[in-house]
Amino acid sequence: MAHTLVAFHAHPDDEAVLTAGTMARATAEGHRVVLVIATDGGRGQADIDDARLGERRLGEARESARALGVARIEHLGYADSGMEPGAGADPAGRTTFVQAPVAEAAQKLAAILREETANVLLSYDRNGGYGHPDHIRAHEVAAMAAHLARTPRVLQATAPRDTLCRALDLLATVRCLPPGLDRSSYDCAYSARSEITHRISVRRYAGQKRASLRAHASQTAAHGGTDRTLATFLRIPRPLYDIVFGQEWFIDPDHQGPVAHDVFEGLP
Repeated sequence: MAHTLVAFHAHPDDEAVLTAGTMARATAEGHRVVLVIATDGGRGQADIDDARLGERRLGEARESARALGVARIEHLGYADSGMEPGAGADPAGRTTFVQAPVAEAAQKLAAILREETANVLLSYDRNGGYGHPDHIRAHEVAAMAAHLARTPRVLQATAPRDTLCRALDLLATVRCLPPGLDRSSYDCAYSARSEITHRISVRRYAGQKRASLRAHASQTAAHGGTDRTLATFLRIPRPLYDIVFGQEWFIDPDHQGPVAHDVFEGLP
């Protein structure tokens, strides 16, 4: 039976890192996939003209969506809140995501969920992954929107913290960590393995996930041309890449029983 999956993300490129494999697998298995992005990502670090960054990043999201077979993409219209000092201040004539009332944003998302008769909503864990304010707000908005729209399943995209930290430590030993990455910040990021309820195998869709990452070219370098994390991911040789990115992880707060391997498992 075909279902509808809505992936809700804070910025363009978040879908590529956290849920692209699951989205590609869902479309390949005959389900409808919708991508909803809260902000334009205009305060992301990039080695290009900042005034046009949001517009460019939304274009990159559309290219990513095509690579994944997404049927529909929507932007909720908010501005990127950023992570720098003073982040969250509204730009002229616009509202940042963290300044928007949760109920307002939730109503916008709920309208899409109702229109699509969504069966599954993908969002973020309570830590917002690595703690970006927009990710935490997306977690809050998704929970309220799912309640309003009576969406039967909410899966919070995450990663097993212990595995991630071991991988970063390994990269550090071979001096492959992206410049400026604070390794210690990951000690409290994402989720403990014991909290994870869904482990999705996406190795067969690693090529599409890599294409999704590649679509976000503006995010491969920061000001001055310094490589960012996304560029590091894309330099990983394909066989190793398929192993490293061959699984995606989620938390369903309502899930009981063993770890599930299908986002639609248990749905009528």
